[in-house]
Amino acid sequence: MPSVTRAPRRRRRLHRAAVSAALCPVALLGAAHGAAAGTWSVAPAGAGRPFLYAEGPPGAVLQDTVSVTNPGRTPVVVRLTGTGVRTAFADGRVRVPARTRADVPFTVTVPARAEPGELSGTVVARDAGGRTATVRLRLRVAGPALAALTVEHLSVRADRITYELVNRGTTVLVPRLAVRADGVLGRVLDRPPRDLPVRLRPGTRLKLTEPWPERPAVDSVDVRLTVTAPGGAHDTATASARFVPWTVPAGAAAALAAGVVLVVRRRGSRTAADGRAPGRGGGGPAHGGAHGSGADEEVPEGVESTGGPVR
Repeated sequence: MPSVTRAPRRRRRLHRAAVSAALCPVALLGAAHGAAAGTWSVAPAGAGRPFLYAEGPPGAVLQDTVSVTNPGRTPVVVRLTGTGVRTAFADGRVRVPARTRADVPFTVTVPARAEPGELSGTVVARDAGGRTATVRLRLRVAGPALAALTVEHLSVRADRITYELVNRGTTVLVPRLAVRADGVLGRVLDRPPRDLPVRLRPGTRLKLTEPWPERPAVDSVDVRLTVTAPGGAHDTATASARFVPWTVPAGAAAALAAGVVLVVRRRGSRTAADGRAPGRGGGGPAHGGAHGSGADEEVPEGVESTGGPVR
C-alpha cells in the first residue's frame, strides 16, 4: 500500500518504500490515453514526457516511474501491469486518495537475447470498475548491429538440395538464395537470387530444402549456393554429386560413370592440344593425373553426394 500525502508537511512511508504520493491539481494531469476530465489518469512521472523510454544492453534492468493521478473526490484503487516487455512494479496495487498523485517506480528488463533495435510495450492501469488507461513504453536495445550468416551442411540427394543457415550476427535476417549447378557439358541449374520465406533470429540455425525435380539423369555436377541478407551478410557453399539411374544395373552404372569421366578427359586433352605452340607437334592425349582418381571411384546405384566446405 502506498502512503498518501494530503498536505505538503504530512507524509507516510509507502509499502516497500517505493511509491510516493503528492497533491496534484487537475491542470497537471498527464496526457494518458483514455483519460477524461474528473477521472484518474496515468502518465510518465515528470512533466512533458509523452511516453516512457528506456535504453540498455541485453540483460540490463532499467528503472523508471509512472504517476497515477486522482483529481476526484473519492479514493481509487488501481492495478498496474505491463505488456510487450518484462516489467515489475514496486507496488502493483495502488490506492490513490482524492486529489492526490501516486508515483510508482518500476523496472524494465531487456531480454538477454534481444538484438539491437527498438522494442515496444505498454503500462496498463485498471480500476475496480474495469476502466483502463495506458502509457506507451519504448525500449531501445543498445549494441552494434551486425549482419552475418553461414551456409553449412550442404548436400545433394536425389531430387533435393539440403542445407542449413546459421545467423552469426545480432540482427534478424531475411535471406536471399541463389542456386547454380554445373555439369560435365555445362550449366544444368541456374536460379537467380530470391527472398526466402523465413526470418532468421540471431543465434538460430534453420535446415532448409531446395527441390530439384529437373536434375540430370546421368551427370557429375558441382552445386553452388549463395546466400545474402541486408546489412552485408553473405556466404557461399559448394557440394559435388554424381547422378546415375536407379534402374541401371550396378555394372552399367559404373560404366556410365566411367564414361562421364572419359568425356572430361577428352575435353581436357583437346584443350591442352589446342594450346600448344606451333612446331611442337601435338594431337596426342594430354598426360597427367588430374582426373585419374575419378575412374577408380566406386559409384553406387542412385545418387552419391558429398558436402563441400563453406567458403
